[in-house]
Amino acid sequence: MNNNNETKIPDAETRAKTVAHWKEANLMLEQLNLLLAQAIAQAEIDKQNSPLYVYRRAKAQKNLELLQQQKLATNSNFLGA
Repeated sequence: MNNNNETKIPDAETRAKTVAHWKEANLMLEQLNLLLAQAIAQAEIDKQNSPLYVYRRAKAQKNLELLQQQKLATNSNFLGA
């Protein structure tokens, strides 16, 4: 009654080897994931320290301050009228 559709359960030694290989593969993937996370973090640091990013951040801060000053001036004109 052994047809081709039945699943054969491997012996204990084969199962142990397979589990060991999967554990090793899993560890390698975890190490790669950590390496990629570190590379992404370093790229983010490099990006934030780039001259263009620093310039854009300073320009955005200046624009924000100008908007806040305009809002204060508008509010004081409204209250003074």
